[in-house]
Amino acid sequence: ISEDDMNTEEYPTEIHDYLLSFEKSLGSVDEMLKTMMSVSRSELLQKLEPLEQAKLDLVSAYTLNSLFWVYLATQGINPKEHPVKQELERIRTYMNKVKEIADKKKASKLDKGAASRFVKNALWEPKAENEHTSKIPAKGKKRK
Repeated sequence: ISEDDMNTEEYPTEIHDYLLSFEKSLGSVDEMLKTMMSVSRSELLQKLEPLEQAKLDLVSAYTLNSLFWVYLATQGINPKEHPVKQELERIRTYMNKVKEIADKKKASKLDKGAASRFVKNALWEPKAENEHTSKIPAKGKKRK
């Protein structure tokens, strides 16, 4: 918002910082959309794994519905009473399911070699009688 716009439009000065922040956010959204639109959807999806494709679809749907929520609010319509609220909740449910799948995928990886070395080193193994490499004298024997 330029100084000229601020002088020509009358609004409470208390919201000026909020309007500047909102304008910055809109610029960020615009840049992200330009980036996403620069690559065809099919080309983008080919580069992603199925789980990443699902995440992209869900984020896209959530973003569009969130923008519609904001649009409704700017039109004086209460979005909490509009079906868009149920749609956002539905998308959130699927986002949580995808997150659970991703977490399970990460957690299921086990380095079997490292686990067996850990267990082997953690277990006590008695040494053979002829191996006395310890510098501590054995109990019961007195040194002269």
